[in-house]
Amino acid sequence: MAISEGGLLTDEIRQKVWPKLLNVNTNDPPPISGKDLRQVSKDYQQVLLDVRRSLRRFPPGMPEQQREGLQEELIDIILLVLERNPQLHYYQGYHDIVVTFLLVVGEKLTASLVEKLSTHHLRDFMDPTMDNTKHILNYLMPIIDQVNPELHDFMQSAEVGTIFALSWLITWFGHVLSDFRHVVRLYDFFLACHPLMPIYFAAVIVLYREQEVLDCDCDMASVHHLLSQIPQDLPYETLISRAGDLFVQFPPSELAREAAAQQQAEKTAASTFKDFELASAQQRPDMVLRQRFRGLLRPEDRTKDVLTKPRTNRFVKLAVMGLTVALGAAALAVVKSALEWAPKFQLQLFP
Repeated sequence: MAISEGGLLTDEIRQKVWPKLLNVNTNDPPPISGKDLRQVSKDYQQVLLDVRRSLRRFPPGMPEQQREGLQEELIDIILLVLERNPQLHYYQGYHDIVVTFLLVVGEKLTASLVEKLSTHHLRDFMDPTMDNTKHILNYLMPIIDQVNPELHDFMQSAEVGTIFALSWLITWFGHVLSDFRHVVRLYDFFLACHPLMPIYFAAVIVLYREQEVLDCDCDMASVHHLLSQIPQDLPYETLISRAGDLFVQFPPSELAREAAAQQQAEKTAASTFKDFELASAQQRPDMVLRQRFRGLLRPEDRTKDVLTKPRTNRFVKLAVMGLTVALGAAALAVVKSALEWAPKFQLQLFP
């Protein structure tokens, strides 16, 4: 449901589903620190400045007193997560993700969900250096090259780089999209998928704007200015579907050679999911399901490429990929069982 058109639809549903996607026990919130974190945290002043600048992230028309109360909760949640996980380093833009959770699920759940997210999906962004963040950004151009070599070559000639997409990536687009409905729709999608899915979504935005880019002067300033101004009227459902398709066609394992700083790949967020490491022994994401499908296919069909199968298979693949990266190693048995019934279930739903 999170992957398919429309996403989870309402915040009431998200309050129930987001914790499940992150495998968080809603009855076991992190304990409140006995310290005065605002006095002892080295990050307090920066967090305070960022939260004060976050007025646009709150719904228009929200009473000032209510907004100020939420901002205080936002500060406390961020400091609590950092205090409980000293290996994590605060970065500007982190508050944009936390405030999204706060507005959807409330203070009680936000601390638990954000802590899990920070130690998994966002882990690379919270290193002491930006090396791993740069590595993830370096997947952007290879994805574009696979789909549109002309656009890729134009951007390379312009020497625009990938910094224009930095705020997209590290805030899960929360900082650059003005309509909160679009932000939470993307969060539905990202939470149900691989940690690198945001970079695939960034790529489909650039690909969607192909003609605008090619009409630019071929220089860094012009192209960077265009791409850094993200349109607010994007066809989000179409782009989400396209990002999922590209992930299946060109999984991270196939792009790693082209991504700069490949030697850092083992430190990226994907490597924190032991079950994904096991699945990626096959490397191609479709192989996880193909093993199960193989027994159901006629011999002459077994050599057909997975991309010729009906599009409904893509949703099963992405859903299984989302399960394996979100639930942790303990979910392997569940995923194995799911793979066994998924083809039959799919045939019942989509005869």
